[in-house]
Order: sequence, then C-alpha cells, then structure tokens
Amino acid sequence: MKLRPLTSRIMLAGLLLSPLLLRAAAPLPPVAPPPVPDRLDLETALKYALEHSYSILQARERIREQEGLIIEVKAQALPNATVNGAYSRLADEIAFGKPPAYQNWNIALNVRQTLYAGGAISAALDAQRFVRESALLDLRATINNALLDTRTKFYAVLFTREQIQVQTDNIRLLEQQLTDVSSRYAAGTVSNFEVLTAKVQLANAQPALITANNDYRLAIDQLRQSLGYSNSTPENLKKIPAFDGTLDVVPASYELQAALDAARAHRPELQRLAVLEQAGEAGVRIAQSGYRPTLALVGGYEFLKSPSSNSFGDSPDGWTVGLQGSWAIFDGRATDGKVAQAKSQLAQTRLSREEQILAVEVAVRSALSSLQEAKELVDAATQVAGQAVEAQRLAKARFDAGTATQLDELTSDVALTQARNNQLSANFRYNVALATLRTALGEADAYVPGN
Repeated sequence: MKLRPLTSRIMLAGLLLSPLLLRAAAPLPPVAPPPVPDRLDLETALKYALEHSYSILQARERIREQEGLIIEVKAQALPNATVNGAYSRLADEIAFGKPPAYQNWNIALNVRQTLYAGGAISAALDAQRFVRESALLDLRATINNALLDTRTKFYAVLFTREQIQVQTDNIRLLEQQLTDVSSRYAAGTVSNFEVLTAKVQLANAQPALITANNDYRLAIDQLRQSLGYSNSTPENLKKIPAFDGTLDVVPASYELQAALDAARAHRPELQRLAVLEQAGEAGVRIAQSGYRPTLALVGGYEFLKSPSSNSFGDSPDGWTVGLQGSWAIFDGRATDGKVAQAKSQLAQTRLSREEQILAVEVAVRSALSSLQEAKELVDAATQVAGQAVEAQRLAKARFDAGTATQLDELTSDVALTQARNNQLSANFRYNVALATLRTALGEADAYVPGN
C-alpha cells in the first residue's frame, strides 16, 4: 500500500472542511431588537431581560467557554494523529556529483495514544466538569441578580410615574384654589394677599412636577439598560410604552432561621464555591500526577525517499509501532511546588466559601431588616395618608365657611401631597425590599420559574 492516495485524501478533506469550520466559528449575525411596544408589563420586561441582558449573555458565553475547555482536555485521552512532510533540494554546486542526493523528501502519519499519565487526564476531566458546573451556577446567580435589577428598575418607573400623578393632582388642586380665591376677591370677600399667596403656592408646585417628569424619563432609560434593549431607530427613538402595573403591597413574612437555612441551601453563589472546591481537589490530583510515570502507544506510517533513486514512485513506505514512557525521577522539586500551589488554591477556595456563607447570612439579615422597616413605613404612611385626606377636606370646608384661613387650607394641601408621596415611597421600598430578600434566599423569580 502506498501513502500517496492516503495523503491526497487527507489534504482534500482539509480543503473541504476548512470553509465549514470557518463558518461554524464565525459569530451569528445580531438579531434586531423588536420595536418599542405600546404597553409593557413586569412579566414581559423580565422575560425580555432573560434573553437580552448583557450580563446574562456573557454568563452563557462563559459556559460555552468551559465546554470548549472540556473538549480540549478530553483530547488528551483520545488518539492524536498528525501528518508531517518535508521536501528539500540542493543546488548542483553542493550535490557533490551524486544525482540521487540533490533532493530529499519524507511524509509521515504519526499516531499517539496516551495509556497512562499518572491520573492527570481523569483528574483534569473531573476538574473541567466541576468548572463547567460552576459556570452554570454562576449563570443562575447572574440571572437572579439581573432579574432583581430589572424588577427594581421597573418598580422605579411605576414609582416615578405615580409621582407625576401626585404632583399633577396637587397642581390641579392649587389651580382650583386660585380660581376660588380669585372669585372671592372679585366679590370682595378676600384681599389681594390671598390671591397672591395662591399664585405663589401654585408656582412653587411647578418645579416638583418638572423634576418628577425628568425622574420618569431617567427611570425608563435605566430600565432600558437593564433589559439590554438598544433599538434607537427614528420611529422608536422617542416612543415610550404605557407601563402596566401598580406598587400594591402584598404582605409577606419570613422567619430568620428558616430564611438563613434556605439561603445556605439555595444560593447559587454558595453552590458554585462548593463545586469549585471539588475542582480544586481535582487540581491537587493533577499536580500530584507529576510524581508518577507516563506511558503512550505510538505508531505511524512513513513514506521516505529512496537513497538510490530520485523517483517518487521508488520511495519506500511502511508502518511503525512502539511504546514511549517517561518518569521524572528528580525534577528539581518542580512537582512539589505545583502540589503546594494546588493545595493553597484549594485552601483559598474553601476560605472564600466560608467568607461567602457569612456574606450571605449578613445579606439575608439585612434584607429581612429592610423588609420589616418597609412594612412599618407602609403601615404608617397608609394611616397618615388617610388622615391627610380627611384633614384637607375639613380645611376646605372650614375655609369655605369662613372659619379657617387660606393658610390653613394651603397647609393641608402640602401635607396631603407629602403624605401621598410618602405612601408611594413606602410602597416602592417594600416591593424592592421583598424582591431583594427573595434573591438573597436564592429563590427563582416568580415569572421565570426554574431558571
């Protein structure tokens, strides 16, 4: 059997596969984002963020990176085949008058199969599987944090939208008061001072509405960033969807010990470090493999130039097979150093896990405290808001009856606006605190189960 047909097939296969491999390695063209919707609710926002958030996309790419590393490590356990070739030609002046010696060539197919590597290959495969599993857990943690950020930003949009409504209602109320006072001034029952006071109060309310509108625009842009939404075509540049949702408070209670136990069991950050600890143990085994010998089966097929002929057809060819082994009896303690490094890295991972456990416990305690504070603020703000509404009604009735001054009515208006803002703020903080606590416990988002 001659090698010429085999070599030709190998080269032809390489030429045919190269374009396919290049196309497979090329990144897919980006998908154009959808247009700005007419309406947007929290569930739709969360599901869009799950598919387009840049932090989530990067975490998914890290998984693909680990899958590539696993393939690379597996290659050490599989046969490796290479084709090598060489050709040389001498000038007539240095060929020394020997026609067969003026050119030389050789082609060789070499195959190597590792039989034993001191346990390094199996340990490396274990390590890479653990690292890939840690990347999956990192993806879970990234998803939880990204969806928490999206929730918080969506709540901020609802909060700033409601603030606009509060300030708008306040201005309408002050405009009505100015109309009433102007009518009374025309009837001669009040002085021009009351009219000027009403005008000043109305003018002072305008900056709060302007600020609320700006806060709303900024909150929408921050939500857009959290979603990973980047459509800025002319028809979408200034379009703002109608946001569906409210900042209603849904009471929830958590017991401290149960919350801490749930966080230790479900937080992907802790699970990830536990898996990395297993990868570190495999890393120690990899380093210790340097103390042991290696053995490989080698073989090939060679096609050499005949020493007595320059004809390609006269080239001899044949198989070779054998064993190769090595054992580093003394490597200057390099293996000792590698083992020491691997053990130190394992110890660092264990310390990081202990540190993360403490950080998770503190985060859970802080989240529970924030939720308790927010609940107390909600209760207080709800009670005060009801009282402020009644106080404003009584102040207006008394002013209409002439038993209260305009200052009394204006004071009640300011108190009502402040109470409504406080209630909105308390509801916003409660919803954010509840979402933060659930993330601290490692719970999947309600709209994206099983992530």
